[in-house]
Amino acid sequence: MSVARVCSALLLWLVAWSAGANAQALQPLAIVTASGRHDFQIELADNDASRGQGLMYRRSLAPDRGMLFDFKRVEPVAMWMQNTYVPLDMFFIRPDGTIARIAQNTEPLSTRTIPSGEPVLAVLELVAGSAARLGIRPGDRVEHPIFKAR
Repeated sequence: MSVARVCSALLLWLVAWSAGANAQALQPLAIVTASGRHDFQIELADNDASRGQGLMYRRSLAPDRGMLFDFKRVEPVAMWMQNTYVPLDMFFIRPDGTIARIAQNTEPLSTRTIPSGEPVLAVLELVAGSAARLGIRPGDRVEHPIFKAR
Protein backbone atom coordinates (compact mmCIF):
# COMPACT_ATOMS: atom_id res chain seq x y z
CA MET A 1 0.00 0.00 0.00
CA SER A 2 1.44 3.38 -0.95
CA VAL A 3 2.11 6.14 1.57
CA ALA A 4 -0.48 8.33 -0.18
CA ARG A 5 -3.13 5.61 0.23
CA VAL A 6 -2.28 5.10 3.89
CA CYS A 7 -2.47 8.85 4.49
CA SER A 8 -5.80 9.08 2.64
CA ALA A 9 -7.25 6.17 4.61
CA LEU A 10 -6.02 7.67 7.87
CA LEU A 11 -7.50 11.06 6.99
CA LEU A 12 -10.88 9.51 6.14
CA TRP A 13 -10.88 7.57 9.40
CA LEU A 14 -9.98 10.70 11.36
CA VAL A 15 -12.78 12.72 9.75
CA ALA A 16 -15.31 9.95 10.41
CA TRP A 17 -14.14 9.53 14.02
CA SER A 18 -14.23 13.28 14.62
CA ALA A 19 -17.78 13.61 13.29
CA GLY A 20 -18.94 10.77 15.53
CA ALA A 21 -17.13 12.13 18.56
CA ASN A 22 -18.75 15.55 18.17
CA ALA A 23 -22.27 14.26 17.53
CA GLN A 24 -24.55 14.43 20.52
CA ALA A 25 -27.74 12.57 21.16
CA LEU A 26 -30.84 14.70 20.79
CA GLN A 27 -33.16 15.11 23.76
CA PRO A 28 -36.77 16.30 23.88
CA LEU A 29 -37.54 19.74 25.29
CA ALA A 30 -40.82 21.66 25.30
CA ILE A 31 -41.78 25.28 25.84
CA VAL A 32 -45.28 25.86 27.19
CA THR A 33 -46.76 29.21 26.15
CA ALA A 34 -50.18 30.85 26.11
CA SER A 35 -50.57 29.53 22.55
CA GLY A 36 -49.72 25.94 23.47
CA ARG A 37 -46.87 23.49 23.77
CA HIS A 38 -43.92 23.70 21.37
CA ASP A 39 -41.65 20.64 21.09
CA PHE A 40 -37.96 20.66 20.15
CA GLN A 41 -35.06 18.25 19.94
CA ILE A 42 -32.00 19.70 21.63
CA GLU A 43 -28.37 18.93 22.31
CA LEU A 44 -27.36 19.33 25.95
CA ALA A 45 -24.19 21.29 26.70
CA ASP A 46 -23.52 20.33 30.31
CA ASN A 47 -19.74 20.51 30.72
CA ASP A 48 -17.07 23.14 30.08
CA ALA A 49 -16.05 21.68 26.71
CA SER A 50 -19.56 21.42 25.27
CA ARG A 51 -20.60 24.82 26.66
CA GLY A 52 -17.43 26.37 25.19
CA GLN A 53 -18.12 24.86 21.76
CA GLY A 54 -21.86 25.56 21.72
CA LEU A 55 -23.22 25.99 18.20
CA MET A 56 -19.98 27.45 16.82
CA TYR A 57 -19.09 26.81 13.18
CA ARG A 58 -22.50 25.42 12.24
CA ARG A 59 -23.98 26.84 9.06
CA SER A 60 -27.61 25.91 9.70
CA LEU A 61 -30.03 24.96 12.44
CA ALA A 62 -33.43 23.38 11.87
CA PRO A 63 -36.45 25.20 13.34
CA ASP A 64 -37.17 22.31 15.74
CA ARG A 65 -33.56 21.90 16.95
CA GLY A 66 -31.49 23.76 19.51
CA MET A 67 -28.94 23.60 22.28
CA LEU A 68 -29.55 23.81 26.03
CA PHE A 69 -26.63 25.08 28.12
CA ASP A 70 -26.81 23.70 31.67
CA PHE A 71 -24.55 25.79 33.92
CA LYS A 72 -25.11 23.45 36.90
CA ARG A 73 -25.56 26.38 39.29
CA VAL A 74 -27.68 29.50 39.42
CA GLU A 75 -25.69 32.63 38.56
CA PRO A 76 -25.64 35.54 36.13
CA VAL A 77 -24.30 34.38 32.77
CA ALA A 78 -23.31 36.05 29.52
CA MET A 79 -23.27 34.50 26.06
CA TRP A 80 -21.74 35.61 22.77
CA MET A 81 -21.87 34.70 19.10
CA GLN A 82 -18.17 34.37 18.30
CA ASN A 83 -17.68 31.84 15.47
CA THR A 84 -21.46 31.25 15.36
CA TYR A 85 -22.84 31.73 11.85
CA VAL A 86 -26.52 31.14 12.55
CA PRO A 87 -28.54 34.00 14.11
CA LEU A 88 -30.16 32.76 17.31
CA ASP A 89 -32.79 33.51 19.90
CA MET A 90 -31.38 32.97 23.40
CA PHE A 91 -33.70 32.08 26.27
CA PHE A 92 -32.28 32.64 29.76
CA ILE A 93 -33.98 30.18 32.11
CA ARG A 94 -34.44 30.17 35.88
CA PRO A 95 -34.03 26.94 37.90
CA ASP A 96 -37.82 26.42 37.99
CA GLY A 97 -37.89 26.37 34.17
CA THR A 98 -39.44 29.80 33.65
CA ILE A 99 -37.91 32.07 31.03
CA ALA A 100 -36.35 35.13 32.61
CA ARG A 101 -35.22 36.96 29.46
CA ILE A 102 -35.09 36.47 25.70
CA ALA A 103 -32.37 37.91 23.45
CA GLN A 104 -33.89 37.77 19.97
CA ASN A 105 -32.11 37.61 16.63
CA THR A 106 -28.55 37.72 17.97
CA GLU A 107 -25.84 38.90 15.59
CA PRO A 108 -23.76 36.14 13.97
CA LEU A 109 -19.99 36.24 14.64
CA SER A 110 -20.33 39.04 17.21
CA THR A 111 -18.12 39.14 20.31
CA ARG A 112 -20.59 41.43 22.10
CA THR A 113 -21.73 39.80 25.33
CA ILE A 114 -25.39 39.08 25.89
CA PRO A 115 -26.17 39.08 29.63
CA SER A 116 -28.83 37.03 31.39
CA GLY A 117 -30.03 40.04 33.40
CA GLU A 118 -30.45 37.91 36.52
CA PRO A 119 -29.13 34.63 37.92
CA VAL A 120 -30.19 31.69 35.72
CA LEU A 121 -29.53 27.97 35.55
CA ALA A 122 -29.59 27.53 31.78
CA VAL A 123 -29.71 29.11 28.34
CA LEU A 124 -31.61 27.66 25.39
CA GLU A 125 -30.50 28.60 21.88
CA LEU A 126 -32.96 28.23 19.01
CA VAL A 127 -32.88 29.57 15.48
CA ALA A 128 -33.61 33.32 15.33
CA GLY A 129 -37.28 34.16 14.96
CA SER A 130 -38.47 31.25 17.12
CA ALA A 131 -39.69 33.50 19.94
CA ALA A 132 -41.66 35.75 17.60
CA ARG A 133 -42.98 32.87 15.45
CA LEU A 134 -44.20 30.84 18.43
CA GLY A 135 -45.18 33.70 20.75
CA ILE A 136 -42.63 32.72 23.42
CA ARG A 137 -42.36 35.31 26.18
CA PRO A 138 -40.60 35.77 29.53
CA GLY A 139 -42.51 33.80 32.17
CA ASP A 140 -43.27 30.91 29.79
CA ARG A 141 -42.08 27.51 31.05
CA VAL A 142 -39.38 25.25 29.60
CA GLU A 143 -39.85 21.54 30.27
CA HIS A 144 -36.66 19.45 30.44
CA PRO A 145 -35.28 17.09 33.12
CA ILE A 146 -32.61 19.57 34.30
CA PHE A 147 -35.39 21.74 35.70
CA LYS A 148 -37.16 18.86 37.49
CA ALA A 149 -34.02 17.64 39.23
CA ARG A 150 -33.48 20.87 41.18
